[in-house]
Amino acid sequence: MSWTEMQPLLYDNTLDTLFMVWWAAFYAVLIGIPVGVLLHLTDRGAMLQNVVVNKVLGAIVNIGRSFPFLILIVVLIPFTRLIVGVSIGPTGAVVPLAIAAIPFFARLVEAALREVDHGLVEAAQAMGGGTWTIVFKVLLPQALPALVAAVTTTVITLIGYSAIAGAVGGGGLGNLAYTYGYQQYETSLMITTVVELILLVTVVQLLGDLVVRRLAGRGGRSSARRVLGGTRRARTEEPAVATSEAA
Repeated sequence: MSWTEMQPLLYDNTLDTLFMVWWAAFYAVLIGIPVGVLLHLTDRGAMLQNVVVNKVLGAIVNIGRSFPFLILIVVLIPFTRLIVGVSIGPTGAVVPLAIAAIPFFARLVEAALREVDHGLVEAAQAMGGGTWTIVFKVLLPQALPALVAAVTTTVITLIGYSAIAGAVGGGGLGNLAYTYGYQQYETSLMITTVVELILLVTVVQLLGDLVVRRLAGRGGRSSARRVLGGTRRARTEEPAVATSEAA
């Protein structure tokens, strides 16, 4: 197959891959962050400690992570048809891709929140901050570099999953490699597809690393200063309040 013949195939299937990965990553982040936050908050010793909720939610997440993706696609065919009306093509592949990515990303979110300095949480609690104030003002801002790294890892994983989905009718570069590269012995097309997937992964990793470095150098420290600065102001105001009450 000549390069002229390959170009339109590569272009269309690259767009299909980007479509699948984008929407699956979007839903993974949209649902995975609340799930990961809830896993963290209901853990032992956490602000909303609830062993039952934590164990049940953790079991569901673990079951979702344990399914081999190829089997998951097949198992979800009726559900995928119910949700989007089709079970094949890029649109049909988004559903199993998202469901595979949500528990994976949720665990990464939970791990990122565990790394937040507990002293900052205690400082926010001493200032009278409620649970959700602490989540949105302390935990998520402090964990932002780790969360971006988690998104990067999830997107890279989804690129690999999308290739598997393509081999079973999901479209994209995986479908191109399987249909033309494997079944029709187009070795040059197969190699080109593999190189393109490697480039996609490399670009995503480089962009993710760049954002993480910038956030780690700026956002984390400024957020910590805001929390600790507010704590110091609250403490210095206490004696003045006590003196005025005594007067």
